[in-house]
Amino acid sequence: MSSSDNPKKVDKDQDEGEGGFFDKVKDFISDIGEKIEEAVSFGKPTADVTGIHIPQISLEKVELIADVLITNPNPVPIPLVDVEYLIESEGRKLMSGAIPDAGTIDAHGSETVKIPVLLIYDDIKSTYGDIKPGSIIPYLVKVILHVDILVIGRISLPLEKAGEIPVPYKPDVDISKIKFEKFSFEEATATLHLNLDNKNDFDLGLNALDYEIWLSNVSIASAETKESTNIKKQEVTTMTLPISFRPKDFGSAMWDMIRGKGTGYTIKGHIDVNTPFGHMKIPISREDGTTRLKKEDDDGDNDED
Repeated sequence: MSSSDNPKKVDKDQDEGEGGFFDKVKDFISDIGEKIEEAVSFGKPTADVTGIHIPQISLEKVELIADVLITNPNPVPIPLVDVEYLIESEGRKLMSGAIPDAGTIDAHGSETVKIPVLLIYDDIKSTYGDIKPGSIIPYLVKVILHVDILVIGRISLPLEKAGEIPVPYKPDVDISKIKFEKFSFEEATATLHLNLDNKNDFDLGLNALDYEIWLSNVSIASAETKESTNIKKQEVTTMTLPISFRPKDFGSAMWDMIRGKGTGYTIKGHIDVNTPFGHMKIPISREDGTTRLKKEDDDGDNDED
């Protein structure tokens, strides 16, 4: 038998040993498998509405800011594609909007996204006639975060947060009476009794009051007081303000006041107050009002001068 009839024996250890072709293929497959496993095992980001603040409130509008905390558990940054939001009250839409390209959440990081919302009271009241000035209405903020995750693609994270907002109403103002302490045609000093009727469903913590008062179209007082008091909801609070003026400036109108016919007045100003929803500066005014002049020692309920 010739040597050509004997097949050459292949050294299996030589081809499959360290650095061999099969090891390289096996390492390549293992490396691809690890990468696929890492990609598929990406964690889903989490999000929560951590708070809603009211940085600005007035008789015309209220600004809300929703703080949304987003946490990225993954080793790569996640783009926040956009943010959709909706505010409703008892199932009725107040407003909606979107924030495009809201940023990127760092790898293994957290980011607070602030969503500003502006509500115009006239728009709310014209749309929903049963929402009364002075009331407190519930609201629900709905937020949907759209994020892009490597390999997985786009996912959406829905969130909700409930709260309350006021629909403020400026207090009615009225001068109930003016009590004189000193009177002459050259100078008069008196105490003005000012009623503030709070028709809101929440208290107003008064910090300061500025005002100007006219009697018979003559300005008799213009001042600012820092007196603090609590103007309770749905109640009338009376404040006493010292005033002084010159009666002779009124001319013949002073005789009508002295005879007890009453006198017309106008008051304009502002009250600086704290509310459960934030700080407000509210205008107050009353025109074409009528008040009576009283002696300092007259404490009865009648309107005798």
